[in-house]
Amino acid sequence: MITKRIIPCLDVKDGRVVKGVNFLGLSDVSSPVELGKAYSDQGADELVFYDITASAEGRALFTDILREVASTIFIPLTVGGGINSVEDFDRVLKCGADKVSVNSGALRDPSLISAAARRYGNQCVVLSVDAKRQDGRFRVFAKGGREDTGLDAIEWIKQGVRSGAGEIVLNSIDTDGVKKGFDLEMLAAVCDAVDVPVIASGGAGRAEDFVTLFETLPKVDAGLAASIFHFGEVRIPDLKRTLRARGINVRL
Repeated sequence: MITKRIIPCLDVKDGRVVKGVNFLGLSDVSSPVELGKAYSDQGADELVFYDITASAEGRALFTDILREVASTIFIPLTVGGGINSVEDFDRVLKCGADKVSVNSGALRDPSLISAAARRYGNQCVVLSVDAKRQDGRFRVFAKGGREDTGLDAIEWIKQGVRSGAGEIVLNSIDTDGVKKGFDLEMLAAVCDAVDVPVIASGGAGRAEDFVTLFETLPKVDAGLAASIFHFGEVRIPDLKRTLRARGINVRL
């Protein structure tokens, strides 16, 4: 049985971890270095670090804080934000990242996925997709959920996997920060479309939401969350014990 992963996410703006609702209304939470170390110590399976305004501000990802986070944790680290070239992949990997997440950069230049996969391997390339219901379809949004690309999310994800993406992070804007549960309908559509690991993001409000996720959609590989971990509403060790008690395989 495949071990399910629990992944905290650090949305970093101006060197601080922030969190909002539906990608809006960001508020300050903590230091990414302190939080990253705490999650590593608590038994998180991986850590995601997003420089959430890099693409919108047209700049490269800040690497000084990234280096510090990478040096203090002992779990795999995925990094995203302002990744627009293979050189950007190289830069963040040299800072200690294990995987690199592309979003807006791949939308601007889809060949980035295949170029990075050829150089670093499919397992290193994570396609992160911000999707929202629009006119009865799942549509891809860019620039932190601010720009409707008009692309069909399922078709874009299938194209990304064909190009070499080894993992998908599906961020549902509709459920982000709302804490009413993961977007099971959207996730089911993605799981049916591709055969690479799918990470669910957006909507977790309690431990039971992870149970529902993995019981309903066994093809989902991991659950990603931010605020419920940041504010201590759910502790990772407690969550994993709950999952194990429900017959869901996790690393304790």
